[in-house]
Amino acid sequence: MLGTMIVLSDGGLSTGVTSLMGKVWKDKTKSGIVLASGFKLKNIFSIVSIVIVSPILYYLLVTNGATWFFSVFIIAAMIPAFLSSMSMQLYQIPLLINQEVIPLQKNHLSVNLARVALLACSIFIFPFAFVAVLSNGIPQVWGNFKLKYLSSFFVNSNQKADKEVSVELIKFVKRILPGSIYYCISGQLTIWIISFLGSTDSIAQIGAISRVAMALTIISTVFHTLITPRFIRLKYDKTLIFNRYLQIVVGMVMIASLCVAFFWLFSDYVLWILGPNYSNLNFELVLFIIGASIDLVVGVLFILNSNRGWLVNPVLNIFIGVMSIVVGVVLFDVSSLVGVLYFKLFVSLIVLVYYFSFGLFKISKIPKLS
Repeated sequence: MLGTMIVLSDGGLSTGVTSLMGKVWKDKTKSGIVLASGFKLKNIFSIVSIVIVSPILYYLLVTNGATWFFSVFIIAAMIPAFLSSMSMQLYQIPLLINQEVIPLQKNHLSVNLARVALLACSIFIFPFAFVAVLSNGIPQVWGNFKLKYLSSFFVNSNQKADKEVSVELIKFVKRILPGSIYYCISGQLTIWIISFLGSTDSIAQIGAISRVAMALTIISTVFHTLITPRFIRLKYDKTLIFNRYLQIVVGMVMIASLCVAFFWLFSDYVLWILGPNYSNLNFELVLFIIGASIDLVVGVLFILNSNRGWLVNPVLNIFIGVMSIVVGVVLFDVSSLVGVLYFKLFVSLIVLVYYFSFGLFKISKIPKLS
């Protein structure tokens, strides 16, 4: 629920701030105006999100057996974690664009260590859900003070929000938010299909092998930290951007292929880690990793496109996603685990082709510098 709140409340705001700041990153005053405008909108979005989500979360907690007292405490404890995560996304943008990776990673590490320490100390004394949630949020509040200090070296933090910049940021939100809502729904599509048409064993199997694919998130994190800022700062030149775009995409495809090859070669050992109940899922594991690797490349394409300000039409984006799902359900036997994995692979390939084609189309519109 917290992750969903962050995705929906951001709605493309951090992408817009990154894109606009990438154009003025050498000017501390203009960068400060962009950041201030982002925070002003962030505060509005956060309040709206809390007002909408809190009653829904309260209802879900109460209907699942929680008392009204603990439900209120859980919601109250989640608010600091939510607000601090939203602020963290904006504070780290100046550091990412200026490639101050080491201070940023040190801050993330110290926050995570503080979370573990606080959780370990508190959970045994106060074994309540709201204590665990609060233990997650408090260290990030502390980390944000450090991020704010670090970002002040690259932006003028005394600037106020600008109306024109806010309008530009709203354009990003209007383009990205519908896709974010669709992403939150379709992200659980595999589980939903298996739940309705498959068996409980299939749900357990997809849950087990999906944990293995979490290793791929490391690649995505490294890419977003090291590659994205460099691509954002490229001069507005068709040849330069086209070459870098292809280099990045080809490089990510090669990395994804290596990941698939690794899991194919060592599938027995990976399944051994998961336990004896999953020892016969070699083929399913490789299929899932192929799909996850394609999703990794799709994520990279989305980051490259959106952070350069190349925003897809949300209606067309959702239409293509829904149509690929409908066609996939017709083509594949989604009542079996293998069929669901083929279905997921098919949908991911359609999205990959769409995002890549859209990126090339936007590059073709860039004037070529002499």
